[in-house]
Amino acid sequence: MTFYPLQFQPLYKYRMWGGEKLKTVLNKNYDAQSIGESWEISDVEGDETNVINGQLQGYTLKKLIKTFGGDFLGQAVFDKFGEEFPLLIKFIDAKTPLSIQVHPHDSIAKERHDSFGKNEMWYVMDADENAEIIVGFKKTTDKFNYSKALSKGNVLELLNTLQVTAGDTFYIPTGRVHAIGAGVLLAEIQQTSDVTYRIYDYNRVDKATGETRELHNDLATDVIDFVAHDSYKTSYEKSVDAVNTLVHTPYFKTNILFLEDTLNRDYTAIDSFVIYICTKGNISITAGNHEITILKGQSILLPAALKHVHLKTTESSEIIEVFYE
Repeated sequence: MTFYPLQFQPLYKYRMWGGEKLKTVLNKNYDAQSIGESWEISDVEGDETNVINGQLQGYTLKKLIKTFGGDFLGQAVFDKFGEEFPLLIKFIDAKTPLSIQVHPHDSIAKERHDSFGKNEMWYVMDADENAEIIVGFKKTTDKFNYSKALSKGNVLELLNTLQVTAGDTFYIPTGRVHAIGAGVLLAEIQQTSDVTYRIYDYNRVDKATGETRELHNDLATDVIDFVAHDSYKTSYEKSVDAVNTLVHTPYFKTNILFLEDTLNRDYTAIDSFVIYICTKGNISITAGNHEITILKGQSILLPAALKHVHLKTTESSEIIEVFYE
């Protein structure tokens, strides 16, 4: 098999808080209203994305893994995860705020939902003036005081709110209370999981159901990290035509590449697939005898067998590089 960069058909998800930026900013093509998420690369059961280019067209991640094993995933990744793809890549557009929520860690998610936990990161691509996110607590608290505030409807008063602009990056580990605010468009890299515990949802009625959405406070309280932190935003270098470390965790590693010209990437030391997410401009990707160009709002996956990649741009561009190591 001669491997090549793989592009997948996104899955567009209705969300009561979804807007139009996936269309107007990222040029996504769909007809539905209130689309809040574009699942770019997904192995979530029932929501698998399919390859849309080349001789592997129609393959899901599961079929790619079953067919090619370590040549596709990387042998170390295959040995750890078997036929489960460990990451989920999304774009999220919040016209109105998301619910206040938290995610469980691996052991609790496995016990309760037979799922991975949901450690994730956000890279803000576009933000309206004064747009905000919620991440963590203003001050360290405890379960008693948190539950008291929750029962009185005052939980928002405990939470840390930050204004955001394009380029801001946040790691959201399991247990950290968070919410994306109105006017924020971001790329999200996360473990393959669709487990979310809603804490507070502004008493909103979902027009699709005519009902308020379910809350999960009995489950959520046991997983929350009540410790406040001095800083929640990730700082990083911005060297041009170079690799800049973004977020490195036990669950995924991400770098950001600011390109003005060309860059060669050698992945012989990485026993993993690699994902590129274009967050600005355009990137021409050459691997072996194959070339593909991705634009802002598009993603591709490089099978682990592809070790040498040439990147080129015709304008000031940026991509997030994602891999498991």
